[in-house]
Amino acid sequence: MNPDAATVWRAPRWALAVLLAALGMLGPFSIDTYLPAFSGIARALDATPVQMQQTLSAYLFGFAFMNLFHGALADSFGRRPVVLWGVGVFTLASIGCALSPTIGWLVFFRALQGLSTGAGIVVSRAVIRDLFPPEDAQRMMSQVTIYFGVAPAVAPIVGGWLFVHVDWHGIFWLLAVLGLLLWLGNWKFLPETLHPTHRQPFEFTHLMRGYSQLLSDPRFLLLALASGVPFNGMFLYVLSAPEFLGTHLRLGPTEFFWFFLLTIAGIMAGAWASGRLAGRILPRQQVRYGFVVMFTTATLNLLANLVFTPHVAWALLPLAVFAFGWALNVPVVTLMVLDLYPQRRGMASSLQAVVGSVANGVVAGVIAPVVMHSTVALASTSLAMLCVGLFAWLHLRRRWPDAASVTGGAPPQV
Repeated sequence: MNPDAATVWRAPRWALAVLLAALGMLGPFSIDTYLPAFSGIARALDATPVQMQQTLSAYLFGFAFMNLFHGALADSFGRRPVVLWGVGVFTLASIGCALSPTIGWLVFFRALQGLSTGAGIVVSRAVIRDLFPPEDAQRMMSQVTIYFGVAPAVAPIVGGWLFVHVDWHGIFWLLAVLGLLLWLGNWKFLPETLHPTHRQPFEFTHLMRGYSQLLSDPRFLLLALASGVPFNGMFLYVLSAPEFLGTHLRLGPTEFFWFFLLTIAGIMAGAWASGRLAGRILPRQQVRYGFVVMFTTATLNLLANLVFTPHVAWALLPLAVFAFGWALNVPVVTLMVLDLYPQRRGMASSLQAVVGSVANGVVAGVIAPVVMHSTVALASTSLAMLCVGLFAWLHLRRRWPDAASVTGGAPPQV
């Protein structure tokens, strides 16, 4: 934590939460706005469904790769420069997407968007831990998640409207405008929260040594799996939205927002509950409650799809409840990851994001195209990915019972 934290940010905490949430919003906006336009983009660029799926995979793998460096750069040069460079490149990449004449160029600029978007998401977590002690950081993380939830709820509505009333190019021009506004806002208001004495040298050997230390710590790996993989139990449906919503549930492009609205309502409710529980119950209890909610919901969702024909009247509700359980977990588990190595919080945040992003990319490029044509396959895959995270958490709790109260220090004895 920055020893001068009290003087670094003097404005209300909600204002910082809004600023950091806006950085996180670029990610879901980059995906959710253009999903309703999938079919239109494919027709305009003469692209196959597989090529369109590559526009998602390129973004997610670009996001995962650059996350290896965003945190380390932020630990070396400061939080503010990394955010400004990241948002600036994202804005230029969005203009490139809008002007893409072929599917190849669109895939390229989507990858560039992914390479730059992660800066805001990774650095915002480190900023929170720079400024606040654990319980306050959990409350702030939950507040950011609540504000952040506005983007995925609004994005498909805006994207569907632009696709119907303008065309698909308008979606990426909107992203460019949002990127420019966000760059100006952070240039004016975002302070540098990394204390000069906490800066780490940016050297390749130092970077590899840091990542080696993190990757050799089984606590880190298990926590990263516990937070990153269950998310894909919900994200699988986002990636499969054109097929799941358009084909299985027979919703039009302008009706996709119902799915995102319910899912984000679950995330916001879970984040609110997480903030209310901060300091009232043990962190490991809160994580357990979140996993119970997700496992119960995912199991019932699979049984319902086995027995009933999917219908919009009930098929979206389990996803909202699943999202509630995930949002109840993620602020707590994220802080556990960051506190394993207090001097390398940026690096830890990066590597945690990489684990999640690689999982996202595999789901987008490999798993979703295979299972999206069956609601039973979607539900069973969602449950399977949740179980990966659940087993990781249970093993962590059995092998290192005090892991939930880790506040930094030496690696465990194995």
